[in-house]
Amino acid sequence: MANIDLPIRDSFGSKLGVVAATAGSAVGLGNIWRFPYVAGENGGGAFLLIYLCFVFAIGFPVMLAEFTIGRRAQRNALGSFKKLAPGKPWYLIGLMGIVAAFMILAFYSTIAGWTLEYLVQASLNGFDGKTTDQLTRSFEIFQSGSFRPVLWQLVFMFLTAFIIYKGVKNGIEKYTKILMPLLVVLIIIICIRSLTLEGAKDGLDFLFRPDFSKIKLNVILIALGQAAFSLSIGMGTLITYGSYIQKDNNLPVTALQVSTADTVIAILAGVMIFPAVFAFNINPAEGPGLVFIVLPNIFEQMAGGYFFSILFFILLAIAALTSTVSVLEVVVAYFSEELNMSRSRATVIAAAAISIVGIFATLSFGPLSKALIFGKTIFEWFDYLSANILLPLGAILIVLFVGWYLGKKNVRDELSNRGELKGKFVSTFMVIVKFIAPIAITMAFIYGLGLIG
Repeated sequence: MANIDLPIRDSFGSKLGVVAATAGSAVGLGNIWRFPYVAGENGGGAFLLIYLCFVFAIGFPVMLAEFTIGRRAQRNALGSFKKLAPGKPWYLIGLMGIVAAFMILAFYSTIAGWTLEYLVQASLNGFDGKTTDQLTRSFEIFQSGSFRPVLWQLVFMFLTAFIIYKGVKNGIEKYTKILMPLLVVLIIIICIRSLTLEGAKDGLDFLFRPDFSKIKLNVILIALGQAAFSLSIGMGTLITYGSYIQKDNNLPVTALQVSTADTVIAILAGVMIFPAVFAFNINPAEGPGLVFIVLPNIFEQMAGGYFFSILFFILLAIAALTSTVSVLEVVVAYFSEELNMSRSRATVIAAAAISIVGIFATLSFGPLSKALIFGKTIFEWFDYLSANILLPLGAILIVLFVGWYLGKKNVRDELSNRGELKGKFVSTFMVIVKFIAPIAITMAFIYGLGLIG
């Protein structure tokens, strides 16, 4: 297959920029908000062990497959398939990715907006003197409102659009190279404080000492789903970012670095949260409210809690921002390259459209909470359709495309930088993307639909 050179596009300017931006895409609320409560609900250490296996056995190869498609074509998520498989229906995978990115950002920006509200509350010492019941009530009142949740969602979308508006090198790369190190520093600071609490050892035991009696089929499939969710697989972000990676970059090393960074931060999030949870006798299986209800209560009881609560919600907002930037870029790249828009116009239109749709998702907790479609709110439908259908289905089709259509010769050419690198692992990689990954992700897909359990 010929690799036709295209006009020069904006791209990442350094290897550090590639890792920072792509790790920023992967590291988000999935690591810091979702991973701790999912791990808590599914046995702690046993879940972590299975999760780690899936990140590197399945997540890493799928990430590498997406990078390969993006850099090979040097186009957006849809354009990549149109170029690599002209006249074939494979482009529908890219279209699914763009739809998924649109839906995800519509509801993800809702939760991202909550982080800003809680950052303000932390700064104003709004958790002072409140019991768990009072914090729960405060969260429910805020969540069901019709002004503040929408306001913060729009503020977050503005921040996201501002970075995208600046471009790949001067926007995404520039800001993620600042935000990602800051994120890591903040997590480490809070981890240190959490580990100094009396009773912290029980939290570490829960996270790192596997109870193999907890390993059941549903735990295995939830761990696989969390690994895919955490690494941003199947939504077009990795294909889009892959298209901005320069040809001399070692793709396998980059994918490994990003997978490792994402995993380390997820584990640090557990180290940050579980010792504190056990120190204050909180149930680790508290669910989604862990971050917005339980942790503010812990900060309130902790020496220096005011300071650490501010740091925590800053890092939560940063994690959300690095992810929303990557998701918006999927839609903007499509608008820009396939609809021939300028980047500035594409950014404004994409951000505005997603914000308008996102308002309905945000209001699903308040004025539109009774607007149910087959028993689900608009927010729940966006979450369900993207996380349970579009992302796993997209990931399955991506590995099938690389394994069965793109073929070993083209894959070897791309992963070896046209023969400059050895690429001895290509045969193993092809076995995984042809057989192992499709079967594993299909099982998680079927579980997500509630057909097995």
